[in-house]
Amino acid sequence: MKRILTADDIAEGLEALCRADPRLGPVRAFAGPVPLRLTPPGFASLVAIIVGQQVSRASADAIFGRLARLADPLAPQALLDGGEELYRAAGLSRPKMRTLDALSRAVVEGGLDVDALATANAAEAMSSLTAIPGIGPWTAECYLLFAAGHPDVFPARDVALQSAVAHGLGLGVRPGEKALAALAESWSPWRGVASRLFWAYYARMKGKEAVPLS
Repeated sequence: MKRILTADDIAEGLEALCRADPRLGPVRAFAGPVPLRLTPPGFASLVAIIVGQQVSRASADAIFGRLARLADPLAPQALLDGGEELYRAAGLSRPKMRTLDALSRAVVEGGLDVDALATANAAEAMSSLTAIPGIGPWTAECYLLFAAGHPDVFPARDVALQSAVAHGLGLGVRPGEKALAALAESWSPWRGVASRLFWAYYARMKGKEAVPLS
């Protein structure tokens, strides 16, 4: 598996996608630069994705910043030791408290190696992550994309991707998760780059930076 780790990897993927599906040429031209958006794999990156679910980018950054300061270093045992008091001080919702607690216990008590998931088979990594209460496919897919650099993941339930694909390909109606997943199969083995392309397209549509929308 060739991971998406550099801007050159993005460029290679875009060229391959546009050759395989000519409809993506105009999408690429409109989207402009497609950012890499890669973070180091590990526990903190997964926590950041969980914190960022269903909140604005500014809110997610503020909450994660407080959490990182309160639990320094940001590690599973520190979250377990801090407990609900720490989570409340950081501004986390109760569902996210439960998810972070379950994740921390999976690492400390269950031996989950979050770092190793970055190089694991996508299906195996997805299975390990979604076995943790509160972590669904969208969260797992975003971790594989942005921390693991997986080349062939496409979060079809993401609202921004659904909107961007509908607009960019002139579909008329926004595809649902199953329809978009089926459509994206033709972009394998570069679905990770296709997802970044359509997020960049969405950002251009909206005139602001796009973040994954669960």
